[in-house]
Amino acid sequence: MNDNDILVLGATGKTGRRVVRGLRAEGLDPRAASRSGDVRFEWERADTWKPALTGVRAVYLVAHDDPAFAPPFVDLAVAAGVRRFVVLSGRGIEASRAAGYSLGMAEAERAVTASGAEWTLLRPNNFNQNFDEDDLWREPLRRGRIALPIGDVPEPFIDVEDIAEIAVSALTTDRHVGEVYELSGADDLSWRGAVEVIAGAAGREIRYEELTPEQYRTELAAGGVPPVFIDVLDGLFALHRAGHTAQLADGVRRALGREPVPFADWAARAAAAGAWT
Repeated sequence: MNDNDILVLGATGKTGRRVVRGLRAEGLDPRAASRSGDVRFEWERADTWKPALTGVRAVYLVAHDDPAFAPPFVDLAVAAGVRRFVVLSGRGIEASRAAGYSLGMAEAERAVTASGAEWTLLRPNNFNQNFDEDDLWREPLRRGRIALPIGDVPEPFIDVEDIAEIAVSALTTDRHVGEVYELSGADDLSWRGAVEVIAGAAGREIRYEELTPEQYRTELAAGGVPPVFIDVLDGLFALHRAGHTAQLADGVRRALGREPVPFADWAARAAAAGAWT
């Protein structure tokens, strides 16, 4: 790929901004697209799609939650000359789709693999950075208590830096064409165990409390979380409790030839940056 041939959707998000940074480190000048990015892109505004795609040969695709958007976007992209897609999806996508969740990601996978273009699918576990870059979990950790409805089911959280490194390689080399990467971290921690690691890194007491799904919904509602988002979280935690994302995966090793970033290493860096103080 050449300068400005690569379109990065969600360029201000957790993975997108790191993909942009990684591409720039390679000497490339990607199109950083978002509502407020260098290139304006809004899923709900189809008139922003074609200008963003003009002259583009590869796309880092972060899908909208609404599954209706992905097929026409992929069709337009291929017609505009896009020859490669790297799609951010999720672990357990088949179970999510069956349960009616993550339909946007599932439809993006389907549209891309049926498009005739080259593709790579990235299916990560929950991000480490959900604990330090999202207020939903960061603020409770700062207050010293986080309560979730998950039990002791493992969740091998993954560092977003690993995901971005794979995405950059998949956008710029031919090694990953046709690959489906199930991406986990190196540690099969429970959520309670992850909080213990974070508390140790932060050098302070943080209490984990187990809730029933009903108690969790009530607590979210009391905190002002919109009902639609409560439904999404409730469904996603149900999928986690069923174990669909619990196993360690070998995608980072397959893609990068190394082990994933250990959770404790990430937590130490985040704590040193003041994430939970």
